Amino acid sequence: MQLINAILKNSALFKLAEKAKELTSIQKIWNEIIPIQLKPYTQAGNIQHKRLTVHVENGAIAAKIKLLLPSLISKLQKQGVEVTSIRVQVDVQSKQDKVAKPSRHISENAATTLKSLATQLEGSELGNVLSRLSKRT
Repeated sequence: MQLINAILKNSALFKLAEKAKELTSIQKIWNEIIPIQLKPYTQAGNIQHKRLTVHVENGAIAAKIKLLLPSLISKLQKQGVEVTSIRVQVDVQSKQDKVAKPSRHISENAATTLKSLATQLEGSELGNVLSRLSKRT
């Protein structure tokens, strides 16, 4: 086992594993200090030059985090993380396919009543709308 550890210490794989441990520990600390409502939409990133990069899903979350920056930096420092600033980065995600709206239908009785009312209001804008609505059976 010592031989394997000695080989890995000199490889890029060891450096990658160390970086993964560092990022995991930063994420755990971030999850402890971030408000619970924002937790699903944020992810702590890398620390470079005492600046933590935080990845967020959209601009609204970014704005909220920017309002909380002073307290977040203070909490991070209390946890032992050496940061002096936080960079908020919005990660653009590909749009999901829009879900088709279900077509809405009305009952035969409602359609008949609407058609009757549309006939009485014929020529008005409301009559035209009711006439179109009555065709949704």
